[in-house]
Amino acid sequence: MNCIQILNKSQKELKKFNKKNVELDCEILLSNVLKVTRENLLINLNKKLEKKEKIFFFKYVERRKKKEPIAYIIGYKDFWKKRFYVNKKVLIPRPDTEVLVEEALKFIPSNKSQRIMDVGTGSGCILLSILLERKKCFGVGIDVSKEAIHIAKYNAKIQQLENRLKFFNANIDNICTGKYDFIVSNPPYINKNKIKYLEEDVRLFEPCLALDGGMHGTSVTEKLIRKSSKLLKKNGKMIIEIQSESVNRIKNMLIRNNFFINNISRDLSNKIRCIVSTNLG
Repeated sequence: MNCIQILNKSQKELKKFNKKNVELDCEILLSNVLKVTRENLLINLNKKLEKKEKIFFFKYVERRKKKEPIAYIIGYKDFWKKRFYVNKKVLIPRPDTEVLVEEALKFIPSNKSQRIMDVGTGSGCILLSILLERKKCFGVGIDVSKEAIHIAKYNAKIQQLENRLKFFNANIDNICTGKYDFIVSNPPYINKNKIKYLEEDVRLFEPCLALDGGMHGTSVTEKLIRKSSKLLKKNGKMIIEIQSESVNRIKNMLIRNNFFINNISRDLSNKIRCIVSTNLG
């Protein structure tokens, strides 16, 4: 059986369970099994597969039938300019979250040393992406999940950034020392009552801890804002990922905590994605 035959077979099987992106899913899974790029796979569709390659591939397809996300099956997700290791203990990095990196880089001069904290660091993708672009900066990543910290440390080692950052298994309430130039965060912001309506890929597999934002979807963000007003230097910046329906609520929280709102940014789908603010001290 060659690549085109196995792709056709797997796509027909998968369509019974998943309606979206079936062709792309199968191509990514097969290219991962063969250890080639998807582009290389598509120009070599007549290549015959070995028996063990077919076995591995159809094991992957079975996992995808159960709605397991592709990133968890293959063990990584590309974000910004690098590849990050992920598993079910961390949220899968999404292209829309790259807006946080873009906004941070607008405010961090390339020749200046800045201290950056990433709250709820997960895989570490946001903080590591910023540090890769700003060679003189130093970072601290915190997460309440011990497993997430292990993954973030592994990604830092792969990106050779271990000497410029530290990770702590901690809640932001427990961070009492240090003053930071920047705080970045993609906090949990899904309304507790809406989690059951999320797509199965997310609801069944991604960590609820990284999704559940409480009754209004802003309980974690509110705590983050209150604490950040004390951890940030005067005129320090905070960049938070938000959902569009919470924007007015979060703007009011920021103003009450003595923040000036610099910018509200949109993602590639033109949805409000993050808010940039300055601590007025």
